[in-house]
Amino acid sequence: MLRLSQISVFQFKNYQNRSFAFRERVIGIYGNNGVGKTNLLDAIHYLCFTKSYFTRQDSNNVKQGCNGFRVEGQGELNGKPEKAVCILRETGRKEFSVNDEAYEKFSRHIGRYPCVVIAPDDAELITGDSRERRTFLDELLSQLDADYLQDLITYTRVLQQRNSLLKRFAETNTRDEALLDVLDEQLLKPGEILFAKRRDFLLTFLPAVKQLYLEIARQPNKTDQEIQALQPEPVQLVYDSELLLNSFRELLKANRQRDLFSQRTNTGIHRDDLEIQLGAQPFKSIASQGQRKSLLFALKLAEMERLKKEKGFPPLLLLDDVFEKLDEERISNLLRKVCIENEGQVFITDTHEDRLKDHLEKLGVGYQLIGL
Repeated sequence: MLRLSQISVFQFKNYQNRSFAFRERVIGIYGNNGVGKTNLLDAIHYLCFTKSYFTRQDSNNVKQGCNGFRVEGQGELNGKPEKAVCILRETGRKEFSVNDEAYEKFSRHIGRYPCVVIAPDDAELITGDSRERRTFLDELLSQLDADYLQDLITYTRVLQQRNSLLKRFAETNTRDEALLDVLDEQLLKPGEILFAKRRDFLLTFLPAVKQLYLEIARQPNKTDQEIQALQPEPVQLVYDSELLLNSFRELLKANRQRDLFSQRTNTGIHRDDLEIQLGAQPFKSIASQGQRKSLLFALKLAEMERLKKEKGFPPLLLLDDVFEKLDEERISNLLRKVCIENEGQVFITDTHEDRLKDHLEKLGVGYQLIGL
């Protein structure tokens, strides 16, 4: 099991120097907007992923007027004590250690503390472009498979080199296609491995998402069949990749002239997507706000269940402001899934103390409230 018992933050976002103790499995965090609820969840995210969930630049998380920050968490993993520390030095150098042993490569830490986040901006996973869904898939698979993450790092690096070469060809009006052949070969192996792992994983993951969507959207006293009758156009999730129909090598060869003209790589797993449809139409175009949130929760809960299955213990679950714009039935269904059916530690933020307390009381599980 994975449990976080304490976290300390120094010069992190709006916190100067603050510590929090977590005594229960379910933690409710309440307070007005801007007091630091989301920042506290992001500090937990740093301990799991060595980075922020909300911004790419570490410097953006330093308290205004200060230089550097420190986040320390203590807890246990499979019955053994754990201490994780993330430090951003005044020089901009970041350090990360577990049990006082520093990582040379932060990527080696990914998956040690599995974690799932549900936040308001995650709606982009449903309504945004394909990059959002690829990122979701890559982050999930990276927590499950360390080799996947290393292959993804390799693929991304070679892709950037290939795109830089294509731009240099255009700027200098020269071509060295032999060098391009070398980069193609370097891109092929990780690309084919990543494609195969995505394809195989999604064969079981997408049906699980669809089932969870039905359960979250369930209306009182109605069966799945009755729900489907009310929604004659069912949700469909499909893995969309050019590599499903052609080999990566053939695609690179067929697109070379187009790549040279556009100065970028137009084919490969960096263009994959998860197509979501409601009947024959794009889900994001016609789905209601409730349907969009239900599908988002289904994707995240399927992620949670897969992590639990593969790791042997449930991940940490961070729910940021999930109650807004959800009807009571969907809220109840979601909380039942994450707080009762799930045995992992859950952190939930809300602006309303009474609403948060009322929902947690109804669950009949032990919980702790933290006011900010």
